[in-house]
Amino acid sequence: MDDWEKLPGRLIVISGASGSGKSTLVRLALRRPEVKTRLSISATTRAPRPGEEEGREYFFFSRQAFEEQRERGQFLESAEVHGNLYGTPAGPVRERLARGECVLLEIDVQGALLVKEKVPAALLIFINVPSFAILESRLRDRATDSDETIARRLANARWELDQVHRYDFQLMNSELDQAVNDLVALLVQHGCGG
Repeated sequence: MDDWEKLPGRLIVISGASGSGKSTLVRLALRRPEVKTRLSISATTRAPRPGEEEGREYFFFSRQAFEEQRERGQFLESAEVHGNLYGTPAGPVRERLARGECVLLEIDVQGALLVKEKVPAALLIFINVPSFAILESRLRDRATDSDETIARRLANARWELDQVHRYDFQLMNSELDQAVNDLVALLVQHGCGG
């Protein structure tokens, strides 16, 4: 079945430029008792970061295995970002939507726009920051990427920021507690709480 629109659940997609704080916001929002959903786990070809575990943050694939899955239509969306492949396994998302659940995706902008094409009713939320300098500072403070990777992420961020108008909502992450409250309110308002 390719008709995602007939599934009774709610699909919400959260994305933003690298360094926007989207992962932190999502993690904190999901801890709140009024939020009744969990994050869909994406697949990637990038190497695990320290502390990441298979099946918790991501499903880690070789490039060849990922491409084989993609050719078989196993992803709701997939895209190459910063030299690595990322995708959302379609099966688990479809199963949860069929049960009427709210499904939350935290994915890149390319992937979010692909999801919106397939599932027009999907709600897209963009996490933004007050300035580009803040993005750069956050990426450097992470100390997980090389200077070359940071430069690539910043170049990509400019394109991502140009896509904000294609999102249903934009949340400004200038003050963490307020941004978490804003995200929780949106999730509850749009079927992921109670």
